[in-house]
Amino acid sequence: MILHDNAICQAALETFGKELQVTMAIEEMSEPTKELCKNSRGQENTPHIAEEIADVEIMLQQLVILFDCKETVDKYRQYKLERLAGRIEEANEHEHE
Repeated sequence: MILHDNAICQAALETFGKELQVTMAIEEMSEPTKELCKNSRGQENTPHIAEEIADVEIMLQQLVILFDCKETVDKYRQYKLERLAGRIEEANEHEHE
């Protein structure tokens, strides 16, 4: 049986439970930090960084399902991207002064 991303994430929540998956999310979110620190010290570990990003994305997808907040996340994401675009534009204007 092939499950799609959301179905797999929902099944993980049902199988392992809210508490464990929240703890796993916290743990997984710390792992890219470790790999990024190694990279900043000169270690070429892009595949490890990519793996940890994938783990975090999966856990974030579970959190969105768990807290039923997709619309709110999408709203904040759009707002923050627009704010970032404004900051980029402002920085580029100052650079060319």
